[in-house]
Parts: sequence; structure tokens; C-alpha cells
Amino acid sequence: MRTKTLLLSVSALLLASALCAQDTGNEFAGLAKIHSDVKSRRIGSYDRTGGNADNMAGIPDGARVDIMNVKGPGIIRHIWITLAPGADKLDRNNVIIRMYWDGNPFPSVEAPIGPFFGNGWGEAYNFVSAPLAVTPGWGKSYVSYFAMPFATGARIEIENQSGQKIDALYFNIDYDEVPHLPADLGRFHAWYNHQLTPALPEGENEWSLLGPQGKNPDGKGNYLFADIKGKGQFVGVNYYVNCPSPMWYGEGDEMVFIDGDPKPTLNGTGTEDYFNTSWSPKELFQHPYFGYARVNGETGWLGRTHVYRFHIADPVYFDKSCRFTIEHGHNNNMTLELASVAYWYQDTASPLPPAVTKAERQPMPAIGASEIHLWRDAWRKQHGNSPTLWGNERKP
Repeated sequence: MRTKTLLLSVSALLLASALCAQDTGNEFAGLAKIHSDVKSRRIGSYDRTGGNADNMAGIPDGARVDIMNVKGPGIIRHIWITLAPGADKLDRNNVIIRMYWDGNPFPSVEAPIGPFFGNGWGEAYNFVSAPLAVTPGWGKSYVSYFAMPFATGARIEIENQSGQKIDALYFNIDYDEVPHLPADLGRFHAWYNHQLTPALPEGENEWSLLGPQGKNPDGKGNYLFADIKGKGQFVGVNYYVNCPSPMWYGEGDEMVFIDGDPKPTLNGTGTEDYFNTSWSPKELFQHPYFGYARVNGETGWLGRTHVYRFHIADPVYFDKSCRFTIEHGHNNNMTLELASVAYWYQDTASPLPPAVTKAERQPMPAIGASEIHLWRDAWRKQHGNSPTLWGNERKP
């Protein structure tokens, strides 16, 4: 089933590539257009001696290294990265990628390398989408096809926060060198967030199991994908949900506040609905623009789920600002470990909110059968500790 799903995803990706809007209507038609004064360039880790040591070797813990630093105007078209040791030994959640445009001292992209490309929690698994991918065997390399324009220069930096040496870093970055950059091309941005969300004082009252539910008309307390100041378009998000309960985590609505609107400009109907699915799914599914790249495989919705949506055909436009949020359960009633990488373009390169620290982004421990059994024992004692208590009895 997994293989069939991935094959269907690849077929859909090829079809979508043929239909993607590009300069002349679609990507394949655009290949026939003859360009002037555009030169293909590559920055790579190849062995300059002509040997086979095609990597940047021995990057110590705490080091920052540039993998691209060029001057002049251009557009990055493709990035490929792999590194050793594997994700089972070197945590991809603690290797940071940053991108700086036009000589700015601040990054406009900052995220752990795994979550940025589509693997959460330091895990490794295949991920298929139109702009980003993590590739066989089971998450060994990272790929981006996001266009990343720059007018006077581009610098990409990798920081090793893993606590150990990166033995080898391989990369190829392909870009167009152009005589001048069109004024209407925005700068690519991406920001990683991570939060352990608080439950309501009355408890995690999802599906009204504990009583009547409250209302959330204005998004107070929502989880934040991005809080953008400027003009541009929001183009997608990788969303990593770790649920410590078997309860469905996804009754939360996305709420998007555009250009300072005090109430949501765009208001959704549920987490799975925003990600183009429905009715509390728990199935691997990878479309070029949206899907479930990882599902929990545990009781109910306990554990880790990775969902994604890219606004390739339907960007969210804004003139002054865009605050993109989502509830953590209806009315923000659930404790969840949430992480995300949001992607957008702005008319100028802009700084990001403060980065999440290494300590703050460490994954919460797994909840499993033992913890559920301890919860059951506590429940039995609260209900009189009868030897025949089954589990669905309620106090009058």
C-alpha cells in the first residue's frame, strides 16, 4: 500500500508539473522559450582536484559554514543536499539552514534542515511534493524547487547544532545568473515555529466530551504559522503535530488575518479541511500540493503526524500584513506539540521573528500503551476501584 501510494504521488507530481503556471502558461511550454543573457550556474561541493571527495568534510559542532555566497542578480532554481551520518545518528532537527538575500545581515529563511524540506522530529521518511522533497532511501537527501530571487547577492549557511561532527555535507545549488532582476519578483522567506500548546482551564474538551464547548471568533491563543509585515503572498506550510492523546487533534480552524483585519479574513472549518482532506484522516497520502506524509500508526490519533499544503495554484495575497494562524483543537482546548515551517514571498527581504532555540524545539517523549494503562488505573481509582470497571462508566 505504501509503495502504491508513493507511485500514485509521483505520477500526480509529473502531471502537476506539466500544469504548473509558469512564464508562458505552463512549465513544459516554458521550456521552449529561448532566453537571452541568462546563464546557468551551480555552486556545489564537488572535489576541485577532480577526485571523488565531493563533499565538505568534518564540520564540527557549533560551526557555521557557507554553502553559497554569490554577488549580483539571480534566481535559485534548485537545491539538493545530503549529509552524513544518517538521521538515526545525526539529528536533522539540530542542523539549521539560513538564507540571506541582497547583502542583508539577517536571514529571511531560518529553519532546521529536516522540517524545512519535509521531515519532522529528526526522523527520516520519504516526502513528495511539488516544491520540496525528501528522497529515497527513506529520507536520505533534501530537494527544493522553490524559486529564490536575489538582486545583489545570495548567501546560504548551514549551522551544526547537533552536538557532534557532521562527517560529510554534499550539495548542489543551481541558479540563473541574470543581467538584472525584474522589480516584481519577491524574496523567498521561511520560518520555523515550535510550541507546546496549553489546554483550557476546563480541560481538553474536544467533541464536547466534558460539557458544552466555548467559542473562538477572533483567534485568540491560536498557534502561529507566520506573522508577516509587508506585501506579498503566502505559499505554504509543513505542519508537524504530536498528539499526546488518542483524541482527534484536528478540530482547530485556520484563521488568516490579512492587512490588519481584527477578525479572520479567511476562516476555515477544521484542520484536515485546510489540508484538503476530511473526516479525521489517518492515511498516508502525498499530492504535489497537499497531503499526509507521516501518520501516527498508534491508537486513535496518538503520536506524530505530518501534514502539508502548498498554495501553488492559490497563493494567499496581502498588501500590508498576513497573520496566518490555526487553532489547537476547537477553541484551542488541546495540549499538542506543534511545529511548522511556513513559506512566503515578500516584495523586500525582511527579518524573521526570533528563532526557536535548540532546547525549545526538542521533541516531547512518546506517549504509548504504558501511559494509557496508567491513565486507566487513575480513572479506576477515581471511580471507586471496582474490580469489574470496564472503561466507559461515568459518574452520575
